[in-house]
Amino acid sequence: SYPFELHTTEVLPIQVFRDGSHIEIVNSTDRGWGPSTIWVNQQFAYEVDHLHSGQRLTLDLFEFRNDLGERFNAGGLFRTRQPTPVRLVELQPGEGQPLVGFVAIRGGAEE
Repeated sequence: SYPFELHTTEVLPIQVFRDGSHIEIVNSTDRGWGPSTIWVNQQFAYEVDHLHSGQRLTLDLFEFRNDLGERFNAGGLFRTRQPTPVRLVELQPGEGQPLVGFVAIRGGAEE
């Protein structure tokens, strides 16, 4: 479950763009991380091997799960409900480590 006690207000200029059921993380900083957890909306998590400096990382929102194992409602062609907006994206670099906020860029109709 989301580590609320590790939430911080630190935001780095790492941009997150949504394209349908995917997000693209653009790390334009000189910082990189090894194995980490990406959190969306303080509820859905996905493990990544790394996020290097200068890297573009595309992730499928359907791969994100909450603590009950439920998938993120990413929408899609045959979905009957509106997709859930991506409002907050954070990286947790390791167990017990403070989270780092990213800049979620709001899109058009899907947001």
